[in-house]
Amino acid sequence: MNRARLGAALLVILVVAAAAFAFDHSPSRESAKNRPTLLLLTSLPLIFGEDFSLESAGSPALKALQDRYKVVPISVTDGPELAKGKLLLMAHPPAQTAENLVILDRWVERGGRVLLLADPMLEWPSKRPLGDPLRPSPMFMDTGLLQHWGLRLEAPDERGPRVRKLGGYDVLTISPGSLAGNCPISTDRLVARCSIGKGRATIVADADLLDSSERDPNAAHNLDALAEELAALSPK
Repeated sequence: MNRARLGAALLVILVVAAAAFAFDHSPSRESAKNRPTLLLLTSLPLIFGEDFSLESAGSPALKALQDRYKVVPISVTDGPELAKGKLLLMAHPPAQTAENLVILDRWVERGGRVLLLADPMLEWPSKRPLGDPLRPSPMFMDTGLLQHWGLRLEAPDERGPRVRKLGGYDVLTISPGSLAGNCPISTDRLVARCSIGKGRATIVADADLLDSSERDPNAAHNLDALAEELAALSPK
């Protein structure tokens, strides 16, 4: 691993450690005890803002998730991290090693459930320069996982907002990709739903939908749609 990737990995671990500390000391900790666990792996500024401060902590997406789940941030898809839960949200995650992707695949095969937001053309606004390890990658860093699951992710031909269907709702996506392959895929090619061994994986070809805007009525149900997809995956 080169120095840049090592530095980025260390930053992700530090962010997750800080998030875990913040969650453990939050006033809602007691009320979260009875909620189902949701593991969260993301490169997006959902837990902290871009300035990485407690004052900017808690995006609308995170708060919506915390209303329903005990959210547990993780830094990698290795065995100890995945053992913390049975439901995982990978929201435009950082690149994982081949070894950890094998572990993730086995975790799903044995009954794990994952909702993967894999964006081939991320439009998430950022003040950080290109190459900054805290800036999300402009595209989903796939190192073979989707191909292993029999899927292909394609970038859009044109940039811009598109209304798509997710979780029974109309949602606003920004430059969404398209999925093709062996799993059942929605007619607009936004969503693939795969059965993998005893587990299931739902893949969505957009992550910008988490950056919902109150200024656009088309985004009013983005987080409701996310909640519906997670509920459909949740182990019974």
